[in-house]
Amino acid sequence: MTRRINGLAGAAGYVTRRSPHSLASAGGRAVVTGSAHVGSGPTGSAGGSTDCEGDVRLSEVVSALSYALDITEGQPPGHAVRTCVIGMRLADGISLSDADRSALFYALLLKDLGCSSNAARLSRIFRADDLALKHAHKLTDWTKPADSARYAFAHARPGHGALTRAWHTVMLGVTEHGSAQEMTATRCERGADIASMLGLERTTAEAIRALDEHWDGAGLPYGRSGDRIPLLGRIAGLAQTVEVFASGFGTDAAYEVAHTRRGSWFDPALVDALDGFRGDHAFWSTLAATDQLELVSDLEPSERVLIADEGRLDHVAEAFGRVIDAKSPYTARHSEGVAAVAVAIGQTLGFSEGDLVALRRAALLHDIGKLGISNLILDKPGKLTDQEMAEMREHTRHTAEILGRVRRFRGFAGLAAAHHERLDGSGYHLGLRAAELPKLHRVLAVADVCEALSAERPYRQALARDEVTAIMRAQAETGFCPLAFEALDELEKWPVGAG
Repeated sequence: MTRRINGLAGAAGYVTRRSPHSLASAGGRAVVTGSAHVGSGPTGSAGGSTDCEGDVRLSEVVSALSYALDITEGQPPGHAVRTCVIGMRLADGISLSDADRSALFYALLLKDLGCSSNAARLSRIFRADDLALKHAHKLTDWTKPADSARYAFAHARPGHGALTRAWHTVMLGVTEHGSAQEMTATRCERGADIASMLGLERTTAEAIRALDEHWDGAGLPYGRSGDRIPLLGRIAGLAQTVEVFASGFGTDAAYEVAHTRRGSWFDPALVDALDGFRGDHAFWSTLAATDQLELVSDLEPSERVLIADEGRLDHVAEAFGRVIDAKSPYTARHSEGVAAVAVAIGQTLGFSEGDLVALRRAALLHDIGKLGISNLILDKPGKLTDQEMAEMREHTRHTAEILGRVRRFRGFAGLAAAHHERLDGSGYHLGLRAAELPKLHRVLAVADVCEALSAERPYRQALARDEVTAIMRAQAETGFCPLAFEALDELEKWPVGAG
């Protein structure tokens, strides 16, 4: 096949600059129309039915969703996709087989599948924004005690005085010994498990598991060294670091870091392969000018293209639902619970199979925008400030933008993003009213609140079923659709804790 990666800059249309804010929201007022009755309403982009115009490449789906992983890691949009381009160029340089190229391709795009699993603990330890911590961590040589201490002092207890931050830094060394190894192990193992859940190759999962191992054995979580680190993991680790420094400080800075860490962090042979295209200025300038690569699927070996049929699309939704729920200990099974409740209500109301599929996928992914919200806000035990609430309310907008990048998910992007809308227009982020909320939107809103009230939150304990129904009944007609609520109340057993 033609290696379009080698001619990256010259291929007009291969790379385009695309801001996430320029995406048309599938949940906008222009497309959300329909009857005020739960039993009716359009299905397309407003009602949420799936787009069934044939199968789609898995790469198209996961490259678009990798944007959610980027923001969880505090990285600019397109970080994983650009890492994939760099890593696949390295694969060309060492003549990697098509089988390994295929496994590497998905490891690069999905290297951060486990990234949300350590966010809450990281935020709690430093009492700081996990997104800022993660961003800075990728720029730090944490194997050097002095650099690690500077990182802790700079980012612990933001807003406090130097003495408080210094004391906190000292205490981190005393009370959190071993935390880095534990958090990295959790991140890598969870990422590898989710990759396996997607049916990807074992070598893909192993590469994700080894992302933070270093050539000299000083990496995490298992201290593997040299050839004991899977080759694909070594490539992914180098490509990731190169992308971070190239995006933040330019190509020369990226190469300087790669050479400084040659033989310590990175396999010397791979750094040599990286040198092989240092002078390809067209490649680097084009890569730097984009936040999304439209045809990244062309980097997947043509003989080993993976297709996302309906079953695999379900697996993708389930997998990313787990990524979402891992962000906070208070949402450990939220997406799964909302999906179960929503489907149970839909079945009670006689929804079609197509609507139930769309409803379940939207429910699993409805909070994907929360991956870009700090755990300082998500896990705050007290009342949110006005500014914090404004940030929290942005998560539904982010959900619409992220899902809108996935062609097969655009049909329910507006549905997923509307779970905080209310019949009287008091919800967010669009302030839709009853006439603008079709049946699936109404059901998802009821299911989301039911699960949330039934689960423990940082500011209260889980509520019993009678408490949940009393709260929701008081808001029926004005906030929640009464027919959707009655269908919930009729369920003999709720598929969540309160039932």
